[in-house]
Amino acid sequence: MRAWQVRAPGRLDPVELPVPEPAPDELLVRVRACGVCRTDLHVRDGDLPPHRSPVVPGHEAVGEVVATGAAAAGPPLGSRVGIPWLRRTCGSCRSCVRGQENLCPSSTYTGWDADGGYAEYATVPADYAYPLPAASPDAELAPLLCAGIIGYRALRRAELPPGGRLGIYGFGASAHLTAQLAIAQGATVHVMTRSAAARTLALELGAASVGGAADPPPEPLDAAILFAPAGELVPPALAALDAGGTLSVAGIHLSDIPPLHYDRHLFRERTLRSVTANTRVDGRDFLAAVEAHPLRVSVVPYSFDRADEALADLAADRVQGVAVLELTG
Repeated sequence: MRAWQVRAPGRLDPVELPVPEPAPDELLVRVRACGVCRTDLHVRDGDLPPHRSPVVPGHEAVGEVVATGAAAAGPPLGSRVGIPWLRRTCGSCRSCVRGQENLCPSSTYTGWDADGGYAEYATVPADYAYPLPAASPDAELAPLLCAGIIGYRALRRAELPPGGRLGIYGFGASAHLTAQLAIAQGATVHVMTRSAAARTLALELGAASVGGAADPPPEPLDAAILFAPAGELVPPALAALDAGGTLSVAGIHLSDIPPLHYDRHLFRERTLRSVTANTRVDGRDFLAAVEAHPLRVSVVPYSFDRADEALADLAADRVQGVAVLELTG
């Protein structure tokens, strides 16, 4: 099969690999589309220490189940499923037992610990695959599997009150989905981003205001989400919070945070929270929310043989919305 591998930091190489064999509890999926996530960029560039080398990145894969392991229970042959970031957890540690499987110390991840969706075929444990609705196009479903789910968890972690004022810092793949869901649920959304094109998209999607990456919003915020992997935005985002507000940081990688001043950034019970992966409950709840509130997914399609170009465009902030690799044939 055709695939792309990260074999050295900063490189994504086209390769030919054997079609993988599913383990007893896994599904073999013929990939039809795969989203291009900023985490893939961090894997390529070595910002995330390699767990497997070489590795096929990609964890927003949509495809058809073409084979099953001997013990796999779940979607039957021919079903359309999604392959997400969270690949396995132990199921028995303290975190798993209390419903926080995203914090499982034994958790593994698609495209980091195991080969992912930048390939014509990929495997996924049956218990971690998401059945997908039949009506939506593959390319529009792919971004939901990480950008959408992580944004949803970040929104939960931000504890936005009903009808609250939400600030969004950075406006890429995850942010443009989360903003729509928050607006559909009654929030007022203010977007801060350095990209003029992203500010235009935010207004088209219903944002109440837009501004530069570190600009103060026009009113105090009840909650904020930092999607940009830029630690220097943490202080202005905290300063923009009203009393009791929460800032959640959605990324798996963040540059260093400058010094914080207690009175300006944290006093009056402001809270700073990280977001670590997601649980399967998050994924199921998010996909159910999308069925109730369909989202406009701003897709930038790339043919499979342009995967390296897609990552380069993402690194240079040339993608407005979400890049998706499309596989045909």
